[in-house]
Amino acid sequence: MAERTILLNPGPVTLTSRVRAALCRGDWCHREPEFRELTQDINGRLTKVYPEMENAFDAVMLTGSGTASVEAMLNTFAPHDTGTLVLANGVYGERMASMLAAQRKPHTLVKAPWLEMMDLAQLLKTLDQQDGITHVAAVHHETTTGRLNDLESLGQICRELDLQLLLDSVSGFGAESIEPDTWNLSALAGTANKCLHGVPGISFVLARKALWNGTRSQSGSVYLDLTRYYRSQHAEGDSPFTQAVQIVFALQEALIELDEQGGWQARGQTYRRRAEAIADCLHDLGVTTLLPREQFSSVLWSYVLPNGWTYAGLHDALKKDGFVIYAGQGDLSSRIFRIAHMGDITDEDLERLRRSLEACFSGAAR
Repeated sequence: MAERTILLNPGPVTLTSRVRAALCRGDWCHREPEFRELTQDINGRLTKVYPEMENAFDAVMLTGSGTASVEAMLNTFAPHDTGTLVLANGVYGERMASMLAAQRKPHTLVKAPWLEMMDLAQLLKTLDQQDGITHVAAVHHETTTGRLNDLESLGQICRELDLQLLLDSVSGFGAESIEPDTWNLSALAGTANKCLHGVPGISFVLARKALWNGTRSQSGSVYLDLTRYYRSQHAEGDSPFTQAVQIVFALQEALIELDEQGGWQARGQTYRRRAEAIADCLHDLGVTTLLPREQFSSVLWSYVLPNGWTYAGLHDALKKDGFVIYAGQGDLSSRIFRIAHMGDITDEDLERLRRSLEACFSGAAR
């Protein structure tokens, strides 16, 4: 029997057999009572992934990618009458600024080089110089490099200065720590197909109950106005627009598996073990990490392409052996490759990957 393909890209992930089977659960209409019940079950499960959020936050689901959930969060909660400061040290922080620009909302971008940490000193300087900033938008895990951003320090600033934090946790939710009170977190965006091990096409936003109930929507969109979803899903379980029914089945099963496997902490620990094993193997083969190991998330690490290797050459060699890696972005596209640790990856898969990497890097450069 042929070896299965293992996805080492940052979503979609290699599915478990249970999640894959859930896609074939049946044909349901999204307006029927059983789907309303399913919607409310999943929204409840999402708030329980982090117990600190269960009583203070409510979730809504929408059909769309993680980018859709981030844009919907900013569209609904970033204000028109005050400013949002966007911290960026990669593609996804910069994308949040682009979203706010498209929404014609007042914002200030504090941009750091992609290989550096968020520029909190410049954030403080900007706050001193500029009045009217009430919100901060930031990325939890910046998959451009694999850096886990310093939310502890940022959160302390947000709490002390009473700034509302809007967080892109698309590739962090389900595996990395989230401390809603310590960070002064108002809302976060996530998706099914990364650390939760679901299928692409469903995303979600969690926001404080007080925010859902006490804030006038700042939306300039119909589809991305989350208050519409909240009113529908937290009344009878309806959604204002058609949901991706079969993908919702898969998300429910993925959330059940996450709970059975010990929750977000156990999943993050599993990712970290995989990361260390892969990095150790590559280190022995002369391949270095892009960042110091302690600066990475558990979810994805980046590596410097050795001299003589192109990304395409490495990608194609590994794909022949059943592994799909990921390219760098922007100026990093010709310099690095990325390996994510999510999904249904067994010890046997890791051993097979080790043999494949050894075969690549002990052979001729490409």
